[in-house]
Amino acid sequence: MFLFPMKIKFLFGLILCLFIGCQLNGQTDSILQRITFEADFRFRIEQDWDSQKPDGSFRNDRTRLRYRLRTGATYQADWYSFGFRIRTGDQRKQQDPQLTLGKGFKEFGTLPMGFEKVFFQGNHHNFRYWLGKNAFSFEKNNELFWSDNVYPEGVFLEYRFDIDQKILEKISLKGSHYILSSNGGTILNDAYFQGLQSSFQLLNNRLNFFPSFYLFRNIPNIPDGNHSYIIDYSILHIGCKVETLASHKLIFDFDLYQNLEDYESNTFIASEFASEKSAYSVGVQYGQLKDAKDWKFKLTYTELQKYAALDYMAQNDWARWDYSDFDSPDGRLTNFKGLELVAGYSISKKINLIAKYYYVNQLIKTGLFQENGQRIRFDLNLKL
Repeated sequence: MFLFPMKIKFLFGLILCLFIGCQLNGQTDSILQRITFEADFRFRIEQDWDSQKPDGSFRNDRTRLRYRLRTGATYQADWYSFGFRIRTGDQRKQQDPQLTLGKGFKEFGTLPMGFEKVFFQGNHHNFRYWLGKNAFSFEKNNELFWSDNVYPEGVFLEYRFDIDQKILEKISLKGSHYILSSNGGTILNDAYFQGLQSSFQLLNNRLNFFPSFYLFRNIPNIPDGNHSYIIDYSILHIGCKVETLASHKLIFDFDLYQNLEDYESNTFIASEFASEKSAYSVGVQYGQLKDAKDWKFKLTYTELQKYAALDYMAQNDWARWDYSDFDSPDGRLTNFKGLELVAGYSISKKINLIAKYYYVNQLIKTGLFQENGQRIRFDLNLKL
């Protein structure tokens, strides 16, 4: 939904023009010193089983070998920067940049790629902003509300107050206007997302508390053009993260979401879902993957009701539920409860191995039976 079509020739031509332009101006060395390049690669082994459909039948057990490649560059000046990043991935599937070996791209054919980020960012003392397409810039503990793979388009602002007291160190105020889809009218007729967040860092950065309020307006109930109505969300979020050991290795996090919209009179929404507007998640983590031979373990439990988040902008990792019946590859990961177990090990600072296990059950069935599923995956991550 957010990725732009792109030809590889255009990308290389763009980079070539940049470097030729630098040489003509006689400033190649100084400009190159300001450019940072990045690249990372992931290889994944994934197994799904015990996944029941709403009609009571079971999805076939599935084994997939998958991979993702991303690369980009950023130019950093004194007070501003601009850059881009491209990635592999289905152009219609913003939640998932991974490609499956041997699926859908002819026999050893070329691969789909697109822009993940294209942005201009300014920094003026404690004030920061970006324009274009960039990472989701609000504080969050996990991907249950917003996937790390979804890069919104719009405007983001942040102002930081440096307190530097024994208890309270820093306060950040953040705001955004992200456009999900432009409808060709006024800006308030678009499908858009507005966010407002305050973040408090306390106790030597061992406690981070971030209350937020998110507005979604004119949102299609089904992604990719097959919707039957539009819906609004007004979501209050209370999030916090606590590091309890001096070594910062034991971390607890908590999130609470409450959608304040009233759906009782909405004739498009079934009565059993009209009040399904809240969610919570709790997590405990030991260790972090920063240096070679580091270990990380984490357990997260959640109960996420139907309208506590926009399902096709949230993660699609926990289960195989999607909108394929409506000709969309996007995931629909709300209306479930479950857990995530994570174990990771750093081979070096730039190479790590991560294993994840998921177990989910639907909260309210959408057919005759409740959906469920189990999944395990193993990732090898490499970063330049």
